[in-house]
Amino acid sequence: MDDRTLVDRTVPRTDDELREQAVTELRKRRELAGHVIAFVLVNTFVVIIWYVTGAGFFWPVFPIFAWGIGIIFHAWDVLWPQPTETAIHSTMERIARRR
Repeated sequence: MDDRTLVDRTVPRTDDELREQAVTELRKRRELAGHVIAFVLVNTFVVIIWYVTGAGFFWPVFPIFAWGIGIIFHAWDVLWPQPTETAIHSTMERIARRR
């Protein structure tokens, strides 16, 4: 498979391909929203447990921080803009020069 084949897959050519890409992006956004909701609910519950038990040290910071890193990477994957055609062609030219 050459680089042009990979590029052709990222650029929708028909309405069906455009629809499929739109559905994929919407599904990713919904999954991110579910991930954020789970993060907030579970960590709220953990903080409540910490508060009710009267523990002095705020130990919930560890799961909040660790899971927060996962949320950041998930958001980056969903919200970061896709590469432009100019960037794709520039990278293709750089790869071609290396050969």
